[in-house]
Amino acid sequence: MTLDIGELYPKQKLFCKATNKYICYGGARGGGKSHVSRIKMSLLALNYPGIQILLLRRTLQELRENHVLQLQKLLKTNIPDKRIATYKESTKEFLFPNGSRIKLGYCDNENDVLQYQGQAYEVIVLEEATHFTEFQFQTLTESNRMSGNMKVKFNPRMYFTCNPGGVGHTWVKRLFIDKDYKETENPEDYIFIPSLVFENKYLMENDPAYVRTLENLPEDRKQAMLYGNWDVFDGQFFPEFRRSLHVIDPFELPKNWNRYIALDYGLDMFAVLFIALDTKGHAYVYNEIHKSNLIVSEARQVLKSIMRHYNYIHKYAPPDLWNRNRDTGKSTAEMFREGGIDLTKASNNRVAGWLAVKEWLKIYKTRNEQTGEPYEDSNLKIFSNCVNLIKYLPQLQHDEKNPNDVTTEPHEPTHITDALRYFCVSRTSRTHEIIDKEKTFNFDVEKNTHYVDYGEEIEII
Repeated sequence: MTLDIGELYPKQKLFCKATNKYICYGGARGGGKSHVSRIKMSLLALNYPGIQILLLRRTLQELRENHVLQLQKLLKTNIPDKRIATYKESTKEFLFPNGSRIKLGYCDNENDVLQYQGQAYEVIVLEEATHFTEFQFQTLTESNRMSGNMKVKFNPRMYFTCNPGGVGHTWVKRLFIDKDYKETENPEDYIFIPSLVFENKYLMENDPAYVRTLENLPEDRKQAMLYGNWDVFDGQFFPEFRRSLHVIDPFELPKNWNRYIALDYGLDMFAVLFIALDTKGHAYVYNEIHKSNLIVSEARQVLKSIMRHYNYIHKYAPPDLWNRNRDTGKSTAEMFREGGIDLTKASNNRVAGWLAVKEWLKIYKTRNEQTGEPYEDSNLKIFSNCVNLIKYLPQLQHDEKNPNDVTTEPHEPTHITDALRYFCVSRTSRTHEIIDKEKTFNFDVEKNTHYVDYGEEIEII
């Protein structure tokens, strides 16, 4: 038997040689991800008799088009005298003479992954890993163990290939790009091998038009698909967010700037943003709280310890905090008030709220007052110490059923960003143009006095 793997380029060789527990490869289109994963599975099956390998895609159609047909060709299943493995259509598995097996499956729905519980595979491969939820990934780790069919020692591992974007973007980015590990996660278990289309020698020589196709994509999608930019991806709700523009170094805030608080409370996460408005209507998110497992009295105390130095005009919170608890008869808002913190009920219209965030993030062109030089600016800036807002804001994705809303899965990025939504929907974004007092009913710009329309009432601030 002869397995012709062709010529692998350097990044593909690194992928094949890696022995970490979790190996992630790709990050952009055209990097040869699917091809090298088939090569690696076949090499493992031939070199480790009895090894059990599970290959997963999200849908059956993707599985057939991307792997079944290609593996049949690679393993010569239809050529009796040169056959390396036999393909069994009924169970969708490739069987090797040495007892090794490559099992193919799919997880179209969230709970489809449960069918693999109780099974054991030394190797699990997730193709387009960002299409899998974190729940599916974590559930599969339970099946990544020795099957008992091998007679040699082998360290079970998982392989991932992916591009930015998709429902699993957040967990993949956390583990392999941001390297933001929990205490129970060993950093040495994870490796990311980035690969771009420019490194794919075969594609560059035989289909150079594909590169031009990627170059002609809209800028946001091009950044993700051509250059592997994990901060910009398909389905991103806030493509206007730009770290180089919206994130700034902290500075001392003038005492005459109005200050606000926006919060989202739950036992799973207490998320708070501290925001200041300058005299021209620009907002600066200058501090944050991001803590879990705090009961109301604890959350209240944490907030008071930070806010005691300043007066805050409003402390915006979601309407559900005014719902009364059946056991105590009190609402969360009442419990905050008992501790000396009066909350202001913000609108919970999600679509209007996210559109308001977009208005605040909107990038516009203006000129330097001294030099007259043009530059880009935004009405919302975030201090670099607000690490959780900076981390989660660009991760928000469109809801598949309602593109005007943000998906609530994964749930982790939604707490601190909901707090921002409450502020933005409660405060209209001031235009960047200089206000002419004579044409604005003599509003006092220097004292930041203006009207804000909440729909049913007009408040003077």
